[in-house]
Amino acid sequence: MTKGEPVEEERIASGGGQVTTPAVESGEAPCRPAAPAARAVAGASGAAVSGAPAPAGSAVHAEPKASGEPADPDPVDTAVASAAADPVDNAVAVAAVIETRGLTKRYRGGQLAVDGLDLTVPRGSVFGFLGPNGSGKTTTIRMLMGLIEPSSGTAHVLGEPMPRAARRVLPRVGALIEGPALYGFLTGRDNLVRYDAADPTADPRTRAARVAAALDRVGLAAAAGKKARAYSLGMKQRLGLAAALLQPRELLVLDEPTNGLDPQGMREIRTLVRELAADGTTVFLSSHLLDEIEQVCTHAAVMAQGRLLTQGTVGELASSTRGRLAVTTPDPADAARVLKEHGVTDLVVLETGVTGELPPPPLSGPSEPLDLADLNAALVRADVRVRSFGVERASLEDAFVALTGEGFDVAG
Repeated sequence: MTKGEPVEEERIASGGGQVTTPAVESGEAPCRPAAPAARAVAGASGAAVSGAPAPAGSAVHAEPKASGEPADPDPVDTAVASAAADPVDNAVAVAAVIETRGLTKRYRGGQLAVDGLDLTVPRGSVFGFLGPNGSGKTTTIRMLMGLIEPSSGTAHVLGEPMPRAARRVLPRVGALIEGPALYGFLTGRDNLVRYDAADPTADPRTRAARVAAALDRVGLAAAAGKKARAYSLGMKQRLGLAAALLQPRELLVLDEPTNGLDPQGMREIRTLVRELAADGTTVFLSSHLLDEIEQVCTHAAVMAQGRLLTQGTVGELASSTRGRLAVTTPDPADAARVLKEHGVTDLVVLETGVTGELPPPPLSGPSEPLDLADLNAALVRADVRVRSFGVERASLEDAFVALTGEGFDVAG
């Protein structure tokens, strides 16, 4: 979130169906699970929100309706009517775990955070959500989770309209967004017990086993008895992920899941994400590590300035960008001269060779596109000793920079 961006709701900590109050300083008595009124609200919405408890009777944080504006129709009637009116669109919405059409958010004062977003997240995918700082990703996630209402457009999550269907949808969603909300004076195990106890769908008879399994899955079993205040940033991330995994979820929303983890921890989280996807869970995640997205994600979307630039499989996005020509040779200066004569640009001369941008294919006219075999032959004719010759595969980072024209920061 960029400096000065309006904040209209609290942060999501997990999808376990509980509302957590602000963490108490060391020395205060441990808090009981949320009060009955707060638990009833959380159970209906399914969202775990850090910060002050939601007021009784409020399922989501939504902007108030203007005076005299008609109330929203009953969500069940709306869903039935929508399915009857357009069964094709309804089938697509169910097949896609997340689907938005023209989704727009304009904050008070005119700031346009999200502009006409058409996003489709296939069921069973691991979907990377990418974009520079302030591109509208966090605002999009807030609308998807029903925390704020869109100014216009529609959003469906698990085939249901959001935010109207938040009470039905959010119990099926696990989320770790903008860091976990933890009680520092409680142990890691007791934090999870508190999360689980506030979930009205959780069976108390199997709570201990559920908590132990979640801790073991994220590699925190040995540190379960340690106070959360003594956890490192990476351990807190693991504990937040464990909270989101206390119950089986159809959709898992993760914001920077490997933040603060060492390389081994990052590999373990990537493996966990793959296992969740293999079990049928759709994973929607953002990360500032593009290499990580390439390794773990099947699909990705790129946003900039509130607009969706592209979406598709990771392979499609990378292949849409031309790779650089790479020539390994002990004669880099001569190689650079020959390549320049044949239209290769942005040449970088190294001790062991040369890289450069191939000229784009001609749009029309009699000229032929540059043939790599002819280019290699030209180097040989100029007595350049070629040890390797080829086009490097474009990475997702190359595609991102080509699309946005800037460096990468996914914190917005």
